[in-house]
Amino acid sequence: MIVKNEEDTLDRCLQSVGDVVDEVIIVDTGSTDRTKEIAGKWTTNVLDFAWIDDFAAARNFSFSNATMDYILWLDADDILLPEDSQKLSRLKQFMSPELDAVSMMYHCDFDDQGNVTLKVRRTRLVKRAKNYPWKGVVHEDLVIKDGTCYDSDIVVTHRKNHASYDPDRNIKIYERLIAQGKEFAPRDMLHYAMELHQHRSYQKAIEFYLQFMEMKEISDEDRIYGCSKLADCYHYLENRKKEREYIFRSMEYDTPRSEFCCRLGYYFLEKSQFSQAAFWYKLATELSATNNLWAIQNHASRTWLPHMQLGLCYYQLGEYELSYHHNKIALSYRPTDQSIISNVKLVEEIINKK
Repeated sequence: MIVKNEEDTLDRCLQSVGDVVDEVIIVDTGSTDRTKEIAGKWTTNVLDFAWIDDFAAARNFSFSNATMDYILWLDADDILLPEDSQKLSRLKQFMSPELDAVSMMYHCDFDDQGNVTLKVRRTRLVKRAKNYPWKGVVHEDLVIKDGTCYDSDIVVTHRKNHASYDPDRNIKIYERLIAQGKEFAPRDMLHYAMELHQHRSYQKAIEFYLQFMEMKEISDEDRIYGCSKLADCYHYLENRKKEREYIFRSMEYDTPRSEFCCRLGYYFLEKSQFSQAAFWYKLATELSATNNLWAIQNHASRTWLPHMQLGLCYYQLGEYELSYHHNKIALSYRPTDQSIISNVKLVEEIINKK
C-alpha cells in the first residue's frame, strides 16, 4: 500500500485482509497525521518515500520491498467485505503456482441507497517474480503484457473518505507535467481529460478526450468510454447535436450500451417526444451487460434509471398501468427514494379512480 494522511481509513482496510495476508508493507508519502502509528500496529514494514508527483513510482517502490511469492495491492479507503476476504483466502489456498496475475472487480461508487453505480475490473494480485511495472503518474495501473491471468469473482469495495482529499491534487500534477513538456501516454491523457471534466472545464476536457480517441494503441472499449465522456461534455455545453454524434459513434465499436440508450431517451424526453423517449429507455432495460469483463459498467443506466423514466413517459402518454409497472421496478432498486414513492402513489390513485 501507498498512503498519506489515512488515519481514518487505514486500520479498517488492514483489518479486512489481516487474516489472509502474510506480509504488510506500507509506504508513506508524507503523512502528518497518525497514519504511520496505525500502520505500525500491523507491520514493522512502514517505509518512507519522498513524494515526486508520480504515483507509479511510489507503487513500484512499494512492490520492490515485497518478499512473498505474490503481491496484493489496495488503497487505504478500500476494503474486502467478509465474503470477499473468504474468497481470497480460498484462492490463496488452492491457486496454481502457474498463475501470474489475478483481477478482481472494483465497486468504486454507490448511490444513496447503497446500490453499486460504477464497477471496473483491475489486476489486484500478481506474481512477484514477474516484475510487472506500474505506469501512469496519476491513476496508475499495472502493465500486464504476458503470463497466465485469472479473472476472479472477488470484489474490492471502495469506501470513500474525502476528509484528507485535495480535489485539485491530480489536476495540479498533470499541469506541472504539461509545463515541463511531458508527453502523455494514453492512460494519462484520458485521466487528465477526466480531471478537467470533473472541474467543469468541458471545452478543454473535450480537447484532450479527442487526443485520446486518436491514439492508435487504445482499444475499442476505450473508444466507447471516450464517446461516453465526450457526449457528457457536449451535454453540459448544451450542444445536443455533438452529444448525439458521440452517442451514435459509440455504436460503431459495439452493439448499443444502456448508458447511451438512456442518453437518447433523455434527449427525446427534453423535447416532450414521449413515445421516442420510451423506445430508448425500454431498450436500455432489455440490454444485457456487456460480455467484456473489463468494461466500465454504469449500472444505474440499466436498472432503476430507465424504469423511473419509463414511468414518467408512460404517465405522460396516459398509459398508467405501464407507468405503475415501471415505477414499481424502479422502487425495487431504490426503496426509500421519495420521488419514486410519490410517483407510485400518484399513479395508484389515478388507476383506482378508473
